[in-house]
Order: sequence, then C-alpha cells, then structure tokens
Amino acid sequence: MTSLWALLRRTPVQRGVRAAIAAGLAWQVAVLLPPLLSEYAYYAPLGAVIAVHPTVADSASAAWRSVLAILTGFGLAVAVYELTRQVPNALTIALIVALAVAVEQWQLWREQASWVSFAAVLMITVGLDDPNTYVLRYAGLTLLGALVGVLVTTVLFPPMQLTQAVEQIGRTRAVLAAHLGDIAATLREGHVPDPAEWAGRGRRLDRELDRMRAAENRVERARRANPRARRWQGRAAGIRAESRAVDRVAVLVDDLVSLVVEFQPHRRGVDLVDAGTGWVLADALDGLAGVVRTPHDHVDGTIPDGREESVTAAVVALDRLVGLLRSARVADEEGFFALGAVAVGVRRGLLALDATGQQKPAA
Repeated sequence: MTSLWALLRRTPVQRGVRAAIAAGLAWQVAVLLPPLLSEYAYYAPLGAVIAVHPTVADSASAAWRSVLAILTGFGLAVAVYELTRQVPNALTIALIVALAVAVEQWQLWREQASWVSFAAVLMITVGLDDPNTYVLRYAGLTLLGALVGVLVTTVLFPPMQLTQAVEQIGRTRAVLAAHLGDIAATLREGHVPDPAEWAGRGRRLDRELDRMRAAENRVERARRANPRARRWQGRAAGIRAESRAVDRVAVLVDDLVSLVVEFQPHRRGVDLVDAGTGWVLADALDGLAGVVRTPHDHVDGTIPDGREESVTAAVVALDRLVGLLRSARVADEEGFFALGAVAVGVRRGLLALDATGQQKPAA
C-alpha cells in the first residue's frame, strides 16, 4: 500500500489517472447528447486530454486557449476559402497554412498555438460541406471535454507539485554541495582549479538550478484555483523560501569559485597557520557544503538529521579562516582581499541557509 501511494504521488501517474478518467467521463457525457453531437462523441475525450495538466491553473488555461485556437483556425480557413474560390485548391491551402502559422506567433496561444493551423487544415479538408455543423461538433464537443478535464483536475487529488519540488531542491542541494566539496578537495591537493573544468561543472549546476526554479514556479501555479492551496500554504511557502535560499547560495558559490580560480588567495602570502591557508580555506568551503547537504528534514526533532553538527562544523571552520585573516601580515593585498571576500561569501551563504549557529562568526 505504501508503494502504491508513493506511485500515485508521481506527477506523470496522477496526470495519467486524471486523463483516463476525464476521457471516459467526457465520452459518457457526449454519447448522451442529441444525435447531431453524439455521433461524434470521440471529440469530447480529445478535449478532456488536452485540458488535463499538472496544475488546475494550467488545465483551465489550456482548455480555453485550445478551444479559442481551434475556433480561430476554423474561422480563418472558411474566410480564406470564400475569398479565394477561383484560386486552385493547392494555393488556397498554402495561403491558409501560411496565415495560420503567422497567427500562431501571437503570445496569446502559448503551448496551444499549433491548434490554429491544425484546425484550419482540418476545416479546409473535411469540414467545408457544412462548416457551421462541423464547428458545433468539433469545437463544441472539444470544449465539453475540456470542461470535464478541468473539473476532474480540480476534484481528483488536485496537484500541489510539492513532492517533485522537494525532490528537485534535494538534487540541487546535492550538486551544489558536491561542487563545493570538489573545490575544497582541489585546494587540499595543492592544485589550482582549472577555469575550463570548473566552467563545465558550473553548467551542470546551472541546469539543476533551472530545474529547481521551474519546480518552484510549478508550485506557485498549482496554488491558483486549487482547493487544497489553503491546507498546504505553509508547506508551499517553505519550499519557495528554501528554493530561493539555495539559489542565493549558488550565486555566492559562483563568486567564491571565481575568486579562488582567478586570485588563488591560498598562494598569495597569507600562510600563517600550521595547516596552511589552502587547508583552512578548504575547511570553510567544506563546512558550507555540509550545511547545504543537510536541510531541516525533521523539524519536530524526533529524528536527528545531523544539521546541528554541520552548522557547528561550518561556523568553526569559518572562525578559523577569519582568525587567519586577523592575524596575517599582509604580503599580498590582492590575495588578502580575495581571501576576505571568500570568508564574507561563506558567511553570507550560512546566513542565507539560516545556519549561523549560536555564536556569531565575525567576518
């Protein structure tokens, strides 16, 4: 039962269940209509499938945009056909398609733009014998099915997209933490991070960040017109805050990497502690990585998640880096200021993650 529930929480599975139910209901409703429409009941399931989307807001948007695009395509085809009766059919079809594609460029249609040209070609090829009846059958039954699709999406476990957003934030945290850990490991080996190599790793992080932002946006869209929105308002707000905190830390990490790669502060004459500047710097970056890796999984405290230990380790490492800066004789101003900027960046990262510990690290 647990595995079944976990499966039903997946967005593709939920959408598949909703689409199947909506299509069946739309068909059943359509066959009960007068023969003029019931003979073409198969258009209703089409509208239902079109309208079933991951969120209620997206479902409603797809429904009205699709139907409007279909009506626009039909109208365009009929108008052009009437004006070009003396023109060869091939040229008429070419003109209709060209105009339909031009109309599809309007931002109004969004993902439903292709329905304009599809409906236009459909009308010119099979609907001109009785265009009014064809519009009623096709557009009317598609609209009926779309309304059923929106209704099913609203009623049947209307998605909040929370699970997918949490999982994506976790993946982004893991990639960001690994990024920091790799930089720290390179520093401990005494190597200078290669700009081209870190640019490639940065692109992977950028892709994860883009997916995380998209997941956050889906949660925000899912709250619109959703009967479950009030119940999950706190959780959705928490996901938004966590996503944006990770995003801010990623920007800071990008700056840190640039400073280490460009100025190499661990090799610029600020080496006054036993472990060496590179090791102190690596410990600070590793500390931040540890906090990135361990969010508040169990806020009620019933299951220890290791976050407190991670925060403590990060604060201690940052304090050591700050102590190095305070006791150093400045042999290289550029390297000294770069190292100071890294310390500030680590502190700001901990602040963004609400992880400064009990003591305030000076930086």
